[in-house]
Amino acid sequence: MTSAFRLIHLAAISLFVVCCVVQIFLAGLGVFSDPAQFEAHRNFGYTFGLLLLVILIAAIAGRMGRWQIGMAILLMVLFALQSVFVALRSSAPTIAALHPLNGFLILLVAIVVARAAWTSRQPIAAP
Repeated sequence: MTSAFRLIHLAAISLFVVCCVVQIFLAGLGVFSDPAQFEAHRNFGYTFGLLLLVILIAAIAGRMGRWQIGMAILLMVLFALQSVFVALRSSAPTIAALHPLNGFLILLVAIVVARAAWTSRQPIAAP
């Protein structure tokens, strides 16, 4: 059963990375094509954020260790900060400007976690 949860974790974190890239593309559409596209960017962000629960639960159930569980929690915190930064756009625009930077940080952390999940599935070669 543990290996099934590890596979779910791997699939979910890999899908999360892909969703992050799509999210950046949707933001670009809002900037360079049509400002109405920011609605798609916002809605998609709230939707794929649900993957973070799957990632965390699978890391715990798959007994993936403190590092993977901690990184899943870090991703959840960074993801929650995205909404906080947007909410501050009127009252504290300088802080709100951290929104895109944090988005790229989320992508970077997700890539690191996905890479670790992929490499942990490979058998260790004999010396």
